[in-house]
Amino acid sequence: MKGAVFVALAATIGNFLQGWDNATIAGSLLYIRKELELSTGMEGLVVAMSLIGATVITTSSGAISDAVGRRPMLILSASLYFVGSLVMLWSPNVYILLLARLLDGFGIGLAVTLVPVYISETAPPEIRGSLNTLPQFTGSGGMFLSYCLIFGMSLMASPSWRIMLGILGIPSVFYLLFAFFYLPESPRWLVSKGRMSEAKRVLKRLRGTEDIEGELALLVEGLGIGGETCIEEFMVETAEGQEPGTEKDKIKLYGAAEGLSWIAKPVTGQSAIGLVSRHGSLVGQSLVDPLVTLFGSVHEKLPEQGSMRSALFPNFGSILSSTDVHGHRDQWDEENQQREDDDEPTGEPVEGEDYDDNLHAPLISRQTTSMEKDMDVPAVSHGSVFSMGHHSSLFQGAGETVTTTGIGGGWQLAWTLDQGDADVGKPKEFKRIYLHQDGGPASVHGSLLSLPGGDFAGDGDCVQASAFVSNPALYSKELLDQCPVGPAMVHPSQIASQRPSWKALLDPGVKRALIVGVGIQMLQQFAGINGILYYTPQILEEAGVGVLLYDLGISSTSASFLISALTTFLMLPCISVAMRLMDISGRRSLLLATIPVLIASLVILVISCTVKMDSVIHAVVSTICVIVYFCTFVMAYGPIPNILCSEIFPTRVRGVCIAICALVFWICDIIVTYSLPVMLSSIGLGGIFAIYAVVCVISLVFVYLKVPETKGMPLEVITEFFTINPNQLKAAKEE
Repeated sequence: MKGAVFVALAATIGNFLQGWDNATIAGSLLYIRKELELSTGMEGLVVAMSLIGATVITTSSGAISDAVGRRPMLILSASLYFVGSLVMLWSPNVYILLLARLLDGFGIGLAVTLVPVYISETAPPEIRGSLNTLPQFTGSGGMFLSYCLIFGMSLMASPSWRIMLGILGIPSVFYLLFAFFYLPESPRWLVSKGRMSEAKRVLKRLRGTEDIEGELALLVEGLGIGGETCIEEFMVETAEGQEPGTEKDKIKLYGAAEGLSWIAKPVTGQSAIGLVSRHGSLVGQSLVDPLVTLFGSVHEKLPEQGSMRSALFPNFGSILSSTDVHGHRDQWDEENQQREDDDEPTGEPVEGEDYDDNLHAPLISRQTTSMEKDMDVPAVSHGSVFSMGHHSSLFQGAGETVTTTGIGGGWQLAWTLDQGDADVGKPKEFKRIYLHQDGGPASVHGSLLSLPGGDFAGDGDCVQASAFVSNPALYSKELLDQCPVGPAMVHPSQIASQRPSWKALLDPGVKRALIVGVGIQMLQQFAGINGILYYTPQILEEAGVGVLLYDLGISSTSASFLISALTTFLMLPCISVAMRLMDISGRRSLLLATIPVLIASLVILVISCTVKMDSVIHAVVSTICVIVYFCTFVMAYGPIPNILCSEIFPTRVRGVCIAICALVFWICDIIVTYSLPVMLSSIGLGGIFAIYAVVCVISLVFVYLKVPETKGMPLEVITEFFTINPNQLKAAKEE
């Protein structure tokens, strides 16, 4: 995983620059206002201009990144940071300064919007939360170093605000070099464009292993948009010695490797979603979105992650493994090379040939599939996803790395083909199945998704698994009708050529995810973090922090800078703790634990502003509360909205959906930042803190009712949750 970690660190230099910029404008504003004689409105505009730039660039960044890739946009972000810093260093008047802040805002907008997406698309599921907390860490680190610089310059006879702002150009050069020479393109974006060969190379580099075929198949399944997912429950056992159709109620499941298959029998009895609903009502969650309860039910049965290999069901490897571990590695590449060696070049592609036109390498080998071998029929012309890779155990634990047969977080990817029955009018069906193990061998306990009373009379060992059943991403009903046997799969490049339309945003699953993403971004900003962040020195100065360092001969202005630097320094260990907990406790749990602390600190600030007290006590209370607010915020409410938004949208519309959420983020940020000086002069600090406290209370309610837990789950499985049949969820809520 070192490759993914280093790539994430390089990408977060953009967030380091954002933190640096936030601190420098907060500190230099005192000198800019004095030299350029700014009015209150113009002062707010200087601060907000970068936010305006971020908002403008965000409106198109998502669609452009979906079209040209994540990496070029990060390179553009670094370039804009550099150019903006040079213009700020020159700025002869306020208008040039506004232009420079606008360019700087373009760079900030691209970095803040796309870095979480880039990290989510390159990171393994089990450490995705930790890596996506890095932007918060590097951003706070940039703020700390910047405040240290500003504090040192404030002790000079005539500090230069131009140098304070222009020095941003030095780290931006390093960001540009790293982005250009080191960062690879997102493998999920490459798959979405049908560039399978490149995606395979990038995955090998990021994972440090040759065993990436299963994850590559998962990325292809992430191309799907729309459709409904049904929840089913199966008892699963190895297919060795059994033939499909030996029992009417059994089905055969095929893994992502040739020869890998299982026999599954649906469990009869109470519906899984009904059991989830019953669990919710037992704890008084009648108002909680059933999706939230459904997400939580999966995590409740996972063990604590003490190592990279889970203690869950260690005998699975012997129960459900098959064939040689290395026998089919890189099979499609070998076969493609063999065709190139055997076939004479004619200038035209050979019919049925896997060719790499503009790096559109095939995912699907056109060889006889294991499914077709079982049925003793010729291979169909469109091939099968079942022909790649090698094998390991069926289900992996919560902390295991991704391998061919496991896709992370204890999930397994499989497919099934139902030949149908023409006599009774039952059509042929080809389905994708995400399986999640519920209990140990021959067990029907331990899961809210498990069904009590399931009965499976298998001859060998078996396991119980929850299943999310839906159509594959490359599914084609027309091909299914044409082919006498085998999956109806089209070439990935055909899917890549279809640009997602705005109608995709109206899909029920995407709409549900947008409600969560937009809601949490809006509430995060109205909780006041950036307003307090940009004006921390002024807030602390008004709170009287100068009296704390008066005996040392430090001015009130310098004291506010020093305490701001101390505050950002204390954020760093808090974020480190959050990085550790993000993939253990989870996103939702951290939010529910930290938002009450934010509310308490803001309420105390309101009291300190309204109750008369000694100036030293007032300064101490205000300083402590601001520090607690910042340190608590960066542990959860700071990074988690961006993490969630980068996780809950399908691959092909992720950029557009992230842009919508980011647009809401920046608009709310502008409102908060531009209005704070006006509010400061009208209702005072006490009134401002009271408004922020009310918003935090609303945030707590929203998180409890609407925000799901996504830790340790593959992105494609997370988006599958949102597409679950709404009628099932509605019925569960009414039970």
